[in-house]
Amino acid sequence: MKTGLVSITFRQLSPAQIVNLVSRAGLDGIEWGGDVHVPHGDLEKAREVRELTQQAGLEVAAYGSYYRAGESENEGLAWDKVLSTAIELGAPLIRVWAGKRGSNEANDEYRRRVEDDLKRICDMAASQSTLVALEFHGGTLTDNGDSTRALLETVNCPNLKSLWQPSNGKWKEKRRRYELNAIRPWLSNLHVFQWLEIDKDRKRRPLAEGSNEWSKYLKMAEREPGERFALLEFVRDDDPEQFLRDAATLKSWLET
Repeated sequence: MKTGLVSITFRQLSPAQIVNLVSRAGLDGIEWGGDVHVPHGDLEKAREVRELTQQAGLEVAAYGSYYRAGESENEGLAWDKVLSTAIELGAPLIRVWAGKRGSNEANDEYRRRVEDDLKRICDMAASQSTLVALEFHGGTLTDNGDSTRALLETVNCPNLKSLWQPSNGKWKEKRRRYELNAIRPWLSNLHVFQWLEIDKDRKRRPLAEGSNEWSKYLKMAEREPGERFALLEFVRDDDPEQFLRDAATLKSWLET
């Protein structure tokens, strides 16, 4: 298990500032976001950020795209633009989203549309030896473990994986562990953060407060073969100093 940062945690910082911050934290890599830091289709920026990352001795953990299967191609974001950017960035994996509808809102026709597009983009990515990973997120077909697993099994592409993060809302730890366990055979990277749901408002908290839960999640992930990243996200107050403290917490968990 390697460690890193999701760059969109600090949209207000430049790529150079993010590289410096991750180096200070002693982490291993960065998932670069496709909205601000490495825009889709900006190959020059992708090469620049790759060089910045590598020169600092860091890895490009992933390319965090905003491609939505079954939707984006018709909305002006072509997959070949996303893929070519990821290749220039040197990203081994591209994050994508499973449509725009939750699993309870999507009919069979919509699911097939998302599935067919995932097969297409995975085939294109496989030709470049690149993995594709589904964002585990509400408002998509990957809003729970059972729906995500069904999608992965139906698409059935060797290079299709799943990210994981704690589900939104007041879910109990036992339920979250069930969700993680459902997708473990396809598990790639984890997005690591700690927040509390208070009156439907999410309060970001220091990562150390999630020690009891995260120690279980990380142990489950570590039982799966292969290499993956635990990537920090959603830092309290978007504060770089809090990020450094959270990074120290994460490293301490993985060292025990």
